[in-house]
Amino acid sequence: MALHRFEPRSDAAPSRKRRFVRAALTATALAAAMSATAGPVLASTASAATAAPAASAAPAASASATARVGASALSRALTQQGKPYVWGAAGPNAYDCSGLVVWAFKQVGVALPHSSRLQSTAGVAVSKAALQPGDLVFFYTPVSHVGIYAGGGMVLHASRPGVPVKLSPLSSMPFHNARRI
Repeated sequence: MALHRFEPRSDAAPSRKRRFVRAALTATALAAAMSATAGPVLASTASAATAAPAASAAPAASASATARVGASALSRALTQQGKPYVWGAAGPNAYDCSGLVVWAFKQVGVALPHSSRLQSTAGVAVSKAALQPGDLVFFYTPVSHVGIYAGGGMVLHASRPGVPVKLSPLSSMPFHNARRI
């Protein structure tokens, strides 16, 4: 099962080139919005993610597209701060940790399983030192919690009943691994 939906689902779907242009415009608008509201760490990352890759640099283009997906999902997820934690919930009124990730990535066209343990094997492995905003970070052994890295050593997550969706220091939980979707 593919995690990214890059292929058209019907004849009426936009062409690959039009989707790419639309995504680039969306990412540019996202960078502008983030620079105005999300602070310098997220803004600089979003601006860097929107830089157009050279046509001859296919691996760089793929990495750049992946970074834009994560940054876009993070942007959506940040709008959910303050919403309550409810086990098994995947929005839009309440979330558990993996439900917040499912909802955020669904907003940018990526389907993920509603399980932190399954999410911890999706995408590409990322070292703790190489984290970028939008990367998924997993905690505990075995994996039982997930958040979205927000930059500056902070993680957006839905932690437990009675605590709303919020930003917390990455260092406040035992890090297990990270993935870039």
